[in-house]
Amino acid sequence: MTQIEQQRERARLAGGEELKALLYHPAAEVLLAVLENPALDETSLTLLLGRKDLPGEVIESVAARKTLLKSYAVKRALVFHPRAPRLVGLRLLRELYLMDLVQYSLSPGAPAELKRHAEEYIVARLPQLPLGQRITLARRGPGRVAGALMATGHAQVMEIALENPRLTEAQVLKVLWREKLPQAVVLTVANHRKWSQYYNVRLALVRNAATPLSLVLNFLPQLTVPDLRELAAPGVVPENLRNYLQAEVHRRMQAAKRERKGTIASPGEESPPQPENQECSEEE
Repeated sequence: MTQIEQQRERARLAGGEELKALLYHPAAEVLLAVLENPALDETSLTLLLGRKDLPGEVIESVAARKTLLKSYAVKRALVFHPRAPRLVGLRLLRELYLMDLVQYSLSPGAPAELKRHAEEYIVARLPQLPLGQRITLARRGPGRVAGALMATGHAQVMEIALENPRLTEAQVLKVLWREKLPQAVVLTVANHRKWSQYYNVRLALVRNAATPLSLVLNFLPQLTVPDLRELAAPGVVPENLRNYLQAEVHRRMQAAKRERKGTIASPGEESPPQPENQECSEEE
């Protein structure tokens, strides 16, 4: 019997400190034998899964054993392991508790695809969450979750979500592009000291049917003429607002013409010489 075979045999039968030492064995075949050891408990298994250098075949073997997956700690350790296969992560991710999903979605090393799935699972649970948890998520959750909470229109949650450092302009715009949006959301964004300063946010507010006309008129002078013309196209905004947009474009055009004329006749330029006979007539 070779040395590795002896170690495998010991891995199936060892206990106590010997078993604990085998958890750090470098050979995958020995670690696979450890999984067959009846003395392997939840604590030892999670300790094994805490190894960042754990071979992928060992992780897959753990994920394939239903008896081991009865432990929540084991499922969590599998999902969070940097070498966990994609399919294992997808299968077990939905079974994580809410705050573990939040932690995973904010993990820098987690795959982007799985982080998106984690955010989707969080958003799906939002309607059933008590106010306290929604406030916590609004303050510290991922940007996508903060955006979903903002869209609910709950005053306290919305105010906190807008201050979330992970909330991005893209998430705010995604909310403002919704057709059926509580007007409270529109008013809060339009009056927010930070988000109301973003040009694209102002543009989205003008497009949104829930934005009061008085706020829209305040934003029109800050929009570019090409954007005003695009908004004034038939069917983009209500007809009454379209008239205001066309009037703003006309005002800009007239202002540009006056500015051009003023530039031509500016005081800094020399005026053309007057005919002599005209000067004489003026003196007389």
